[in-house]
Amino acid sequence: MSTDSPSGDDLGVLLHSRGYLTLLAAAALLGIPLSLVAFAFLAAVHELEHVVWHSLPASVGYDVPPAWWPVAALGLAGVLVALVVLRLPGHGGHVPAHGMGGGPTAPRDVPGVVLAAGASLVLGAVVGPEAPLIAIGSGLALLAARRAKAADDAATNAAIGASGSAAALSAIFGNPLIAAVMFLEIGGLARRQTMLMILPCLVSSGVGAIVFTGLGRWTGFGIGALSIPDLAPSRLELPDLVWAIPVAAVVSVATWGILAVARRVAEAAASRTLLVTVAAGLVAGSSAAAYALLTDHSPAEVALSGQQTLAVLAVHPDDWSTGALIAMLVFKGLAYALCLGVFRGGQVFPAILLGAGFGVLAGSWLPGLDHVPGLAIGMAAGVAVTRLPITSILLVVLLLGNAATNQMPVIIVAAVAALVVDELLTTPGARRKSPLRA
Repeated sequence: MSTDSPSGDDLGVLLHSRGYLTLLAAAALLGIPLSLVAFAFLAAVHELEHVVWHSLPASVGYDVPPAWWPVAALGLAGVLVALVVLRLPGHGGHVPAHGMGGGPTAPRDVPGVVLAAGASLVLGAVVGPEAPLIAIGSGLALLAARRAKAADDAATNAAIGASGSAAALSAIFGNPLIAAVMFLEIGGLARRQTMLMILPCLVSSGVGAIVFTGLGRWTGFGIGALSIPDLAPSRLELPDLVWAIPVAAVVSVATWGILAVARRVAEAAASRTLLVTVAAGLVAGSSAAAYALLTDHSPAEVALSGQQTLAVLAVHPDDWSTGALIAMLVFKGLAYALCLGVFRGGQVFPAILLGAGFGVLAGSWLPGLDHVPGLAIGMAAGVAVTRLPITSILLVVLLLGNAATNQMPVIIVAAVAALVVDELLTTPGARRKSPLRA
């Protein structure tokens, strides 16, 4: 199936072709086993996280992990991830400091991705599970396609790999549509082949969501999906719109700075993998320890990806004093920057928590800005800086649930403002070269 640059007529013929219909059927069938694998991976991570951060501390007499716990856990994570990067094919997968990644994952790289991501997530690295799921789904889908001799060219490989990634990713954000939209943005909205790729992604992510839902109910295992239950709706007022742009701009600048530091750390880790990875893990762990010592909160609020903390922060922000919230933003931001540069995972989960934390803080400080609009602005801006603006809007709307009905304007404005600020910071000379400038 060649799709290098089809015209409109060619595209219509291709969409009705037997080969493309076969590809859609294959995407639906692949969605079932890949969802099983993704569920097993997420369930294992969730259960092992509970062991490391709850059961083990309790077994030695601690109600919450002691301050030194994340230093030991993330130091160990640094050693394990560095060994995977140095010894296994694929170097443990994509470095999250460089974005979401792109292109199919070679099947031989999947074991390294699983081990590096598993060690990172379980032992407290401030990364999310979405990028490893993309890589695992892509690699296993290509392996199945090659065994069945179904992938005969690069375009088919790309479509099969993307559909496998979507199937693996579909449930972690709580809605299969997010997976499909994310691949639209990763693939590039301007490319013709995006139309050909998105339909297999929709099919496989829909099938995957059904499988995830059934497995969760039948097995009783949790997978740590990103969600905010029981958030009360709030009316949108004029001050909320007024504050949307400046709050989003500050979140964007802060997140841009974190990602800039992460890229520097990744560059250093490329030449001194073991030393930099272990050192980054120890410093990230020390950040979580400092937070625990200063605030009497659990160090897990700084360590780990943040999906559990997000739900509590959104619904019960009074659990944090202003000082504790500032400390969480500072120490988690530092740990996030270091972990993005050396561990394996995704950018989205920690970014949305940091944005939410800043939004809650802004809602308590700025006159006229309510808690829910502040939360919406911060989350939308935090995720938009990962270069997924449409995904960020859709994700925040779904996370807010009924509370999103009145918040759509500030969510959209915040995402756009954050992306514009990020673009100005990333390419400061673009305005001078723009043909649109008068």
